[in-house]
Amino acid sequence: MVVLGIDAHKRTHTVVAVDDAGRQLGVRVTRSTSTAAHLDLVHWAGQFGPARRWAVEDCRHLSRRLEADLLAAGEQISRVPPKLMAATRKSARTYGKSDPIDALAVARAALREPGLPTARLDGPERELRLLTDHRDDLVAERTRAVNRLRWHLHELDPDWDPKPRSLTRRKTIAAVTVRLAGLDGLVARLAAGLAARISELTIQTDALEQEIAALVRQLAPSLLALPGAGYLTAAKIVAETAGAARFTSKDAYARHNGTAPLPVWSANKARHRLSRTGNRQLNCAIHLIAVTQLRCHPDARAYLQRRIAAGNTKTEAIRALKRRLSDVVYRALLADAASHLDQAA
Repeated sequence: MVVLGIDAHKRTHTVVAVDDAGRQLGVRVTRSTSTAAHLDLVHWAGQFGPARRWAVEDCRHLSRRLEADLLAAGEQISRVPPKLMAATRKSARTYGKSDPIDALAVARAALREPGLPTARLDGPERELRLLTDHRDDLVAERTRAVNRLRWHLHELDPDWDPKPRSLTRRKTIAAVTVRLAGLDGLVARLAAGLAARISELTIQTDALEQEIAALVRQLAPSLLALPGAGYLTAAKIVAETAGAARFTSKDAYARHNGTAPLPVWSANKARHRLSRTGNRQLNCAIHLIAVTQLRCHPDARAYLQRRIAAGNTKTEAIRALKRRLSDVVYRALLADAASHLDQAA
């Protein structure tokens, strides 16, 4: 089996082929990132025989078109997490950093870790990710506008202090707009512009939330049935997972989302610590489900008490709960995918 590691960039891609022992067999740099250049890579890789697979660093904003062209050509692709590639590069005898060195590290990381998630053609999960990312950008922009508006309101009248988290409500922002209309000066004009922008962003985010909710109800009904999984949390999980079937097991999925604890024991003392690897967006979504269940779900609260009674700290017990929730989420995603296949058949 020959593994072809790819270091993807905006204008060029560098490919390094290695054999099953990690020895470098060849290097290729594309002249562009067009479909023709990608198909030329497939033609070049033909010299290594049909027993080959591609490994791409998991940075899909750069490699999406490359993956789509390779998959359309019938190739197999694994996605290598950037941290895994970086660790492999540091452990090699090729010092420094260059595109061929990075591509070689990607190939050797894929060779060393055969259970990596595979790439597939974009589906509705891709649309959901675009929607959730766009909503996150709008919410961040609105937060910045609200913070600036609060300072302007304080300058206009120190006693004018709207309640926390109230400036995103249409009723409150309308009242602020009416009050600013009776004031003169640059600060009042800037504040009025910010209020109008906040109102516009609120309308856009509300519309996006409705669109996201409709898509999640269609894609992940089993996940939505999980206590603590709201529409936005479920949407983030579906979008970031990009197909649970591409993971070989629930353990591989837990490693991908960062809920699998890392063993750090020595001698006779066995313990684990928090894993800071994996997809942090997925990890945050699972954490939200966990803390919500601890507030209102009896089974989760009982599990937490059992772990604490067994000697875990509260933090360790929450980590264990997140690991169990990762398995539950994985099974729900697989069930939803199977349901869609049955409906399509």
